[in-house]
Amino acid sequence: MAKIAYILLCHKDPEAIIQQAEQLTAAGDYMAIHFDASAKPESYAMIRNELDHNPNVTFARKRIKCGWGEWSLVQAPLLAIQAAVDEYPRATHFYMLSGDCMAIKTAEFTHQFLDDNDRDFIESFDFFESDWIKTGMKEERLIYRHYFNERAHKSLFYWAMDLQRRLGLKRSIPSDIQIQIGSQWWCLRRRTIEWILDLTQRRKDVMRFFRTTWIPDETFFQTLVRHLVPENEIDARTLTFLMFTDYGMPVSFYNDHYDLLLSQDFLFARKISPDAKTLKSRLGKLYASHDVSFEISNEGRSLYKFLVGQGRAGRRFAMRFWETESSLGRERELMIIVCKKWHVAKRLNEQIRQKTPIPSIDYLFDEDSTPLPDLGGIQSSLGKRTRHRRALMRMLFEYFENDRLIVCMDPANLDLMHDFFSDRSQTRLLQIECNFTDEYLSGHARRVGLAGERTTKATLDRLLPTIRNDVLHEADRIRDAGFSHHYRIRQSDSAEINATKLKDFLSLPEDQALRLAQTHHLFDD
Repeated sequence: MAKIAYILLCHKDPEAIIQQAEQLTAAGDYMAIHFDASAKPESYAMIRNELDHNPNVTFARKRIKCGWGEWSLVQAPLLAIQAAVDEYPRATHFYMLSGDCMAIKTAEFTHQFLDDNDRDFIESFDFFESDWIKTGMKEERLIYRHYFNERAHKSLFYWAMDLQRRLGLKRSIPSDIQIQIGSQWWCLRRRTIEWILDLTQRRKDVMRFFRTTWIPDETFFQTLVRHLVPENEIDARTLTFLMFTDYGMPVSFYNDHYDLLLSQDFLFARKISPDAKTLKSRLGKLYASHDVSFEISNEGRSLYKFLVGQGRAGRRFAMRFWETESSLGRERELMIIVCKKWHVAKRLNEQIRQKTPIPSIDYLFDEDSTPLPDLGGIQSSLGKRTRHRRALMRMLFEYFENDRLIVCMDPANLDLMHDFFSDRSQTRLLQIECNFTDEYLSGHARRVGLAGERTTKATLDRLLPTIRNDVLHEADRIRDAGFSHHYRIRQSDSAEINATKLKDFLSLPEDQALRLAQTHHLFDD
């Protein structure tokens, strides 16, 4: 049975550290703590006073001051690791944690998971080939020596790097290692940890290199594990669930995230808000529980992305100068069908194709697989279609040799509607308003990745009002836009009423519009 030595890096909140240590060791696991030497002495004294009696808790033999981006963030865990290796010979796994992390599975589940998966869990991707680094320096982290902290001594940091650049003082990476990059939150087997400690003694060249790289906690362990361990024994993922905002800051979890966290395919979560007292209490009790089953749906990141987006307004695509100065043509008529239920709009569109001479296209700005003619590549991706939307529409008018054209759009594309209505061409809009049952919205959440097959009913019940409000909000935005020639047909209206709207939208005779409105099962799901 797996026994874990947790490697805890922390610098504040001594009460939470004490609680975390007691909760994780109560199930028979171990902990080695490195408490930042720059923290308050009385905080460290409190932790030692409360935990020194616990035989499953030990401390790094030496404490150092840690700074973001510095070698100290590798040195500190190495000190704690050595203490854990020396003190706990029965530890089979070593798991890196911060003071903001908490278990989101039971010890029973965690031990069984590690027993069933005999491998090292660490994000490790090729430093130069992967896109793990989104912004900022990349190769400069490695090829120059960094002696100053970028946050504490910004001017000195960039002065030293610029001086090395001007003097041509680039350095080489040790020839037999391939630099990897990934999250610092890993779980490694004892054998791997012992190999790493051995390498730190044998390879002084490697240690010299990493001591002056920038942000080595994202590369040191990641590189050494790949260097020492066969690839088929590495799972390149972290077992700690964490998310980041658009500004690169970690997302915090609060009291109402308990069920969400338990449904994620991870063992721990970071970071738990210091104010989430109820969440901390529930998660603390969870780790020592027995016979708890977990329904893994893993929808956390997609849910966060969706819910955060609800508070944003604005245009997703800025107008390009060549589009503001061009036009589809005064004599042309573009008809836009807008419907959240794509299958309903497609059914109507298919009937229009069969019963009228008007060319029509389904969701060309929303669905990559929408059939389109070859227009020289401009139609090849959703990004190109959206960026060159007016040029695309002009080419489609010309391809069909018709001055009338119908396209379908999702209600979320309000920016595109505004753009086309601002054109000198004639633009009309038909909004199809459907009824949305809870069953349909649940299916929609699964189709778009907001929920999985195992998402609990309680999670869906909390999510459905937000999705319903989102759908209604999109419809209201379109109505509030004040578009001229805006028509609406409703599922709740009779075919005769809807036929009147279709007649005006499509400029068709009444009998033809009625046949379209009477399309069999038009609104069925």
